[in-house]
Amino acid sequence: MIFGRSERGKPPVEPVTLKILVAGGFGVGKTTLVGAVSEIRPLRTEELLTEAGRPVDDTSGVEAKSTTTVAMDFGRITLREDLVLYLFGTPGQERFWFMWDELSEGALGAVVLADTRRLEDCFAAVDYFERRAIPFVVGVNCFEGSARYPEDAVRQALDLDDDVPLVLCDARDRESVKDVLVGVVQHAMTQAARRRSAVTT
Repeated sequence: MIFGRSERGKPPVEPVTLKILVAGGFGVGKTTLVGAVSEIRPLRTEELLTEAGRPVDDTSGVEAKSTTTVAMDFGRITLREDLVLYLFGTPGQERFWFMWDELSEGALGAVVLADTRRLEDCFAAVDYFERRAIPFVVGVNCFEGSARYPEDAVRQALDLDDDVPLVLCDARDRESVKDVLVGVVQHAMTQAARRRSAVTT
């Protein structure tokens, strides 16, 4: 880059920035997902789990978890020269759900991260985005040692509409997470095109 212009003589591209939420139940891997793919050091608001929170924070299935997000996670990834995603990880516990409305303001779409060991924990996130007509993709986080189920079985258990994408992923793996995020953008664009078509016909 020389004097604000690219070396090829083309003006620099002003990237489009899009906001994506990462939601799901407690301990499902939201902080891990944001950290795996962010090109900046992620902003995290994690606190240690305490004895006082034990009655309300169900750690069955995630006994090794020692911290929890109390506000949000934030990261950024450049998918193309002209496309940047801002990632906002939502807190998973019910007592922090009041923050979701503010975090979802202006969001293009969302990833609902699911753990087949605790599938019911992501019901609230699915319901939230369905009620607000925010396009979302369900990413089934494939934890080591967790049972693998056919896509149709997971889709049926979550009562997902046929047009909601469901993908297997590894929240620790950058390329796997990138695929999920590309899926969110594509799904949101498809939904927007359908709405425009419905208005013009």
